[in-house]
Amino acid sequence: MKNREHFASRWGIIFAGLGMAVGTGNIWRFPRIVAQQGGGAFIVAWIVFLFLWSIPLLIIEISIGKKTRLGVIGSVSRIMGKKFAWMGSFIAFVTTAIMFYYSVVTGWCLKYFFATIFQNLIKRDSASFWNSFALSRSLEPVLFHFLALGIGTAIIYSGVVKGIERVNKILIPSLFFLLLVAAIRAVILPSASDGLNFLFTVNLSSLGNFEVWLQALTQSAWSTGAGWGLILTYAVYTHKRENPILTSTTIGFGNSLASLLAACAIIPTVFSYFSIQNLSQQDVFAEMVKNNEGLTFIWIPKLFAQIPAGSLFMALFFLALSFAAFSSLISMIELVTRIFIDAGLTRKKSVILVGTAGFLLGFPSAISMGFFKNQDWVWSLGLLVSGLFFMIIVIRYGPTRFRNEIISTPDRKIRVGKWFNIVVMVLLPLQFLAMIAWWFHDSYTSSSGEWFSIFNSSSVGTVLFQWSMAILIFILFNKTITKNIRQ
Repeated sequence: MKNREHFASRWGIIFAGLGMAVGTGNIWRFPRIVAQQGGGAFIVAWIVFLFLWSIPLLIIEISIGKKTRLGVIGSVSRIMGKKFAWMGSFIAFVTTAIMFYYSVVTGWCLKYFFATIFQNLIKRDSASFWNSFALSRSLEPVLFHFLALGIGTAIIYSGVVKGIERVNKILIPSLFFLLLVAAIRAVILPSASDGLNFLFTVNLSSLGNFEVWLQALTQSAWSTGAGWGLILTYAVYTHKRENPILTSTTIGFGNSLASLLAACAIIPTVFSYFSIQNLSQQDVFAEMVKNNEGLTFIWIPKLFAQIPAGSLFMALFFLALSFAAFSSLISMIELVTRIFIDAGLTRKKSVILVGTAGFLLGFPSAISMGFFKNQDWVWSLGLLVSGLFFMIIVIRYGPTRFRNEIISTPDRKIRVGKWFNIVVMVLLPLQFLAMIAWWFHDSYTSSSGEWFSIFNSSSVGTVLFQWSMAILIFILFNKTITKNIRQ
């Protein structure tokens, strides 16, 4: 396609990729899972899966996007054949479905940043504030959902260089700076050293715990954005000499650094908090690990209320959280926008269509926490299937052929060796099967007989039902999709 936009420099794809990967999951989910899984042993397992799951899938995605210069549906169809376009459609839909409620989360982050500054949130009862905002079925979450999508679509409307690249070059350095400031402040609090010891001390017996490894795998899979189709979309705008291996590794390590900085900001603060309260470590962690919302929007205000200049640092925390949310949200908006561009629409028309649909289809998640949690459960698990589809693409194409024809770069200074074949043919599928088997087992043993009911919002049944309906629709309309998407 003539006049296709490209990132102005290699730093463009690096910052955009980091923006895609570093999101709210790094800042609110990672510290919670670390606390839940016992600290250092989890971090060891999490680093292992950075190399065994996340980086290989990022390499695959970047290579496909760079080679085909098409969005998710067009690129899958180009490599696999037109009859497999439904696979690309499912990958795209999973991420789009996440976008519908992720924009709601982005709105929450904005609300709490403004509330910290203008509503003296630090002196209010955080649980009551959260309930009155998110659980009262008021229209305020809808307003912030609209605001988040409006800002995100405006960025994508401006284009690749003036929008995505320029904004991420501001957001990502600012985000890392804010996380660093928060981490430094946390580690000098009273008893913060206990938190650091917990975070980085490896209990060797915990490494024998199967759940620690599976939680580490899921955190790595979802946090890096591997298998989402997002970095594939950004790779469409890279230059020919872009090296997928170097870029993927940089994004993977940068994402991990952000997660560790967030943990260093939260965990020591938690330990400092319970050291001056009449609470045991077990009591605090029991509250922390209940859910993402509990840690971020209820416990964070409580934690910062106990430290000097707490309001300032809480504002910095929610500003960093908002930056992380926006950098990921715009990548989701761009994924869908790219698909419509491949179908012949202009960027401006595509963005308007995506923004409007995103607001309408995200509305139910903004007003109903039950609907929000169901969609989060269904489509975050759907990312496992998306990752599986990327494995299938490489296996069907042939791992050796994929390495030589698609991953290879003109300079060939950094190349993928035969280990890639083993990872794609053996290790990635085994990890997928382990996660699916664990999910089935955990659901069966904890759902009191309703683990397969489609009417249970968090059951295996409702997840498989929604996945099946989406896949069936995409298979039935596969020919229509391929006619409209440029191959």
